[in-house]
Amino acid sequence: MKVMKFGGTSVGKPHRMHEVANLITRDEESKIVVLSALSGTTNALVEISESLLRGDRQAAKAQIDTLHAHYKSFVLELLQQSSSREKANEVLNEHFEFLTIILKISFSQALNKDILAQGELLSTKLFSIYLDEIKVNHVLLPALDFMTIDSYDEPQVGTIKVKLAQLLNKHKDKKIFITQGYISRNAKGEVDNLKRGGSDYSASLIAAAVNASVCEIWTDIDGMHNSDPRIVEKTFAIEQLSFDEAAELAYFGAKILHPASIWPAQFYNVPVRLLNTMQPDAKGTLISEKAGSVGVKAVAAKDGITAIRVKSSRMLLAYGFLRKVFEVFEKHRTSIDMITTSEVAVSVTIDDDVHLPEISKELEAFGTVEVDTNQTIVSIVGNEIAETKDVMKQIFDALEPIPVRMVCYGGSRHNVSLLIARADKEITLQLLNKGLFKL
Repeated sequence: MKVMKFGGTSVGKPHRMHEVANLITRDEESKIVVLSALSGTTNALVEISESLLRGDRQAAKAQIDTLHAHYKSFVLELLQQSSSREKANEVLNEHFEFLTIILKISFSQALNKDILAQGELLSTKLFSIYLDEIKVNHVLLPALDFMTIDSYDEPQVGTIKVKLAQLLNKHKDKKIFITQGYISRNAKGEVDNLKRGGSDYSASLIAAAVNASVCEIWTDIDGMHNSDPRIVEKTFAIEQLSFDEAAELAYFGAKILHPASIWPAQFYNVPVRLLNTMQPDAKGTLISEKAGSVGVKAVAAKDGITAIRVKSSRMLLAYGFLRKVFEVFEKHRTSIDMITTSEVAVSVTIDDDVHLPEISKELEAFGTVEVDTNQTIVSIVGNEIAETKDVMKQIFDALEPIPVRMVCYGGSRHNVSLLIARADKEITLQLLNKGLFKL
C-alpha cells in the first residue's frame, strides 16, 4: 500500500481534481489518498475566524457567502451529472449552514478549529462524489475517526496505527481510500489540526501507520529544488536526498515540504517522493535513508527570525550559565534555531516571538540583552557537508559583500547556517547559487 498526498494547488481547480483522479488510478496498488483543502480555502476560513474574533459578524457573513459562491461554481465545473451535482450541493449546504450558524455563537478557539476543518472536509467529499460519477471504486475514510493528537499537540502514532487498521479491515475488498490531511482530534476528543502545512504531516503519519511502500507528496513543482525558484532564476530539482538532508531543508525554509513530515517516515523507514501534479512523469525527488552523493545540494532560507544576544562578564567560566539561559526559553515553550557562544556572550535565534518581551526581561538578570528582529536564516545543506573540502571558503567567497550576523558550523554534518538581515535574503540566495552551483 502507498500513500499519495495532494496539496491545495493540486486540487484547487476542477480540471486539476480530474487529473488527480487519473493519477490515483494509474496502477493497481492499494493506496490512501490524502487531500488538502482547495487552494485559498484555508486562508478564507482564517479570515472568517478573524472577523468573528473581532466581533464583525457582517464581514464574516460576506466572507462566507463569497466562499460559498466559489464552491458552487467549482461543483458546476467538476461534475457533469445532475445527480452528482445534487449530492455535491447537499454537501455544500451542510457545511455552509454550519458556517452560517456560527455567526450566532460566541467565538472560541475550539470553534475556530471547527471552522478551519471545513476545507479538508469539503475537498474530500467533493472528490469522492466525482470518483463515484466516473465509477472509481473507493472508500471515504474520515480522518477524525483515526487521526489523534495528545495534550501536547503531538500525534499518537500507536493509536493512529490501531484505529486505521481497524477501519481498513472493514473494507478489505477496496483498494482506494480517500481521507483528509491536516485535521485531527485532540486529547479532549475535539476537532483540532496539525497546524499549517499539516497535510504533509498527515500523509507521513499515515504512511508510517500502514508501513507504506512509499509516501508520495504531489505539489505544483517537480521536487525539492536546490534553491528557491521564486527568487533564484536558475534552479534544478534534486534527484535524491537523505532523510536528514530533507529535514534540514524543510525546517530551514524549503516550502515544498512540511518540517514535521520527515520524522514519521524516517523512523519507520518509509521512502518519500516529491512529485509534480502538472508534470506527473518528472522524476521528482526521492527522500530515503541514502543520500546518493556527498557535498552541497541545496540552500534554503527561513524568515521571521529574531536574534537575541546576552552579554555578561560574569559568563566567563561561570558554571551553569547556559543552563539558566536555556531554562528561560524552555519556560516559555520557545524553541531555539541557532546558537553561538563566546567567553562573554551567547547569541541565539528564535522563530516565534510571542513571548519575546517576557524572555528578554528574564534574560536581563544575566547581563545586557540585545534583540535584532527581521532576520533570516540561510542554510546550506548537503551530505557530510562539514567534511567537504573548501565548502566554507566557497560560501564566504560568494558572500563577500553580505554582512553575516551569526554562523553555525559543525553542529550538524549536513548543514551550515548563516544569520543575515532579511533585506539581504534575495541577493544572498542568488550569490550562493552562483558560488556553490555555478548557475
